[in-house]
Amino acid sequence: MFLRVLAFSIFLLFCSSCDLVMGLDDSKIVPLDTTIDFSSVDFSPSFPVCDSIITKQEKSTCFRNTMHAKIGSELQKHSFTIKEAISETVIVHLLISANGRVILDEIQSSENIKIQLPTLDRLLKVSVQNLPKITPARKRGIPVVTKYSLPIKIQLKK
Repeated sequence: MFLRVLAFSIFLLFCSSCDLVMGLDDSKIVPLDTTIDFSSVDFSPSFPVCDSIITKQEKSTCFRNTMHAKIGSELQKHSFTIKEAISETVIVHLLISANGRVILDEIQSSENIKIQLPTLDRLLKVSVQNLPKITPARKRGIPVVTKYSLPIKIQLKK
């Protein structure tokens, strides 16, 4: 009979001990945030000149201004001959890879620009290829590919 009581006591202890040891409180469980907003990044891409800027908005502005300055200075090295004055905007779509390379994705321009400035697309490709490697955008600490659309104002007089 002693053995039965001992076995029954061990069985009860074994069955009830898991509840005492593993007592998890549901209030301590933190849900994992799995929702990722892919339309924005935590840190925008930047040139080395912009790395010292802290705020996200100022860093993004510095990046755009530097990009415009570098592409604009490359275009100003060339002279264009035109038949009539041009005052239009060309949209340059760029991909910035996760390793910091800038890739020309697409150039949106009017037919007038394509006719009067047939070499503009080639010059834009060369100026994008000459851009230095940049720090890529980051989302949750991981480098990601980003797409930028840069408007370039073309104003040429006869």
